[in-house]
Amino acid sequence: MKIVTGMLTVGLGWLTATAFAADQSAFDQMKQMEGSWAGMLTRSTGEVVETRSTFRLISDGNTMVETLVEDGVEMLTTYSEQDGKLKVTHYCSLGTEPEFTASIQEGSVDLQLVADSGLHAEHHNYVSSMNYNLSEVESGAVVVSSTIMNGGAMESNRAVISRVE
Repeated sequence: MKIVTGMLTVGLGWLTATAFAADQSAFDQMKQMEGSWAGMLTRSTGEVVETRSTFRLISDGNTMVETLVEDGVEMLTTYSEQDGKLKVTHYCSLGTEPEFTASIQEGSVDLQLVADSGLHAEHHNYVSSMNYNLSEVESGAVVVSSTIMNGGAMESNRAVISRVE
């Protein structure tokens, strides 16, 4: 019984360390975005608008702040670690502040709305997911995709941005 308990404790410790490393990696992946980016965003309606983002590390490197200007409208997103997990909050022009959980998938950081957000498509407009495809970040190109609940309907956006600073 002691051997089984010891193995279970070691196994759980390994899982906890592995989960922490993955979450730390999500924050580290996002740190690659530090600087200024610009490009064009295509909405599911077919509309194409300019988009600019500036990512800055603050709080002694513990938080990244993104100032996003989309079609002339400024928004803010914060990226930080809380309890070993990447925490993302988007202060949206839609009037909501959705929070996201993160996962890493082959060169991209995938952000999904937290399950208990309190946001409901019938009553709120909000960003429901974001994905940063960072596979070309070193060459100065990133694809940012998102889904939005707007008036009860899902919309999608896709921006291709390039590093400008």
